[in-house]
Amino acid sequence: MATLPNALPKLAADPSGGTLGLELPSGTLVDATAEGPWHEPLLWCSDGPAAPGDWLRLSAARRTAGLHPVLISAIDDENDPDGADGASGEGPAGWQLDPGATTYPGDHDPEEVLADYWEEYAADELSAADPDRPGRERVEEVFGPRSPFADTVAPFGPVWPGLAPAGPGSADPDARAAAVADSLTGPDSWLEAPRAALVPARRSADVPAALGWSGPVNQEDDVARLCAVLRSWEDRFGIRVVALTAVQLVLSVAAPPATAEAAEAVAAEHFAFCPDVVVQGDHDTLREYAAREVLGRHVWSFWWD
Repeated sequence: MATLPNALPKLAADPSGGTLGLELPSGTLVDATAEGPWHEPLLWCSDGPAAPGDWLRLSAARRTAGLHPVLISAIDDENDPDGADGASGEGPAGWQLDPGATTYPGDHDPEEVLADYWEEYAADELSAADPDRPGRERVEEVFGPRSPFADTVAPFGPVWPGLAPAGPGSADPDARAAAVADSLTGPDSWLEAPRAALVPARRSADVPAALGWSGPVNQEDDVARLCAVLRSWEDRFGIRVVALTAVQLVLSVAAPPATAEAAEAVAAEHFAFCPDVVVQGDHDTLREYAAREVLGRHVWSFWWD
């Protein structure tokens, strides 16, 4: 992937980041990947828990060093986390990062990416609904009858409906990101063992690609294609990549859709981007998901099984 110069190696000799204009707490440089140590650090991660205000303090690193803040769960989601603060796993060192398999997000067209995902999923679902498909009865016996694809994605159909219009308003995306990050590091947060991290990237949307994050590998083995969509959401809705676990992505949203129709159009993009948020989530249909998780919501969260 095409990248900017990486300022992280300077932290090996200057752990506090003073030469970069930073005042960092104790932290660790992570270079572990699925194929062994990477040739340079992929991220800096604080040793201690993140706290409200950390995101705002670290945001200066974007200007001074090209490093983007992100919250990282210090557990390996594929292990059973134990311990006082849940930090019993390896964190990002155990996430099977694979930067060598990642292309450049700018080389991909976000609408083409979403259209490919949508229409491929639709074709699979329509094929699975074929009454003559071998093994269909046994699948339904084990998992129950499938909801018709048309019911799940209404008011849309098997043909990709196109991109949603941009969100309204002129809220500051970085201020919204700081507020969401503070909520994720407070005492009532669901994010287990959050750590503050810095990642060298051109923009916040590129953070998963810069890491070679493998969370969506069961859907897409080149996360740069998903980052192309994140870039588009950055431009249209003011998103920032706020948090990552081994399999979950959390975005702040400065300009979410403000009408039901716009929310359904955005929900279609979410469905293409990560079908699990609907088909394995708490909502049975795209319309329900749009009303409860997209309309006016300043946090979008995605997870891959």
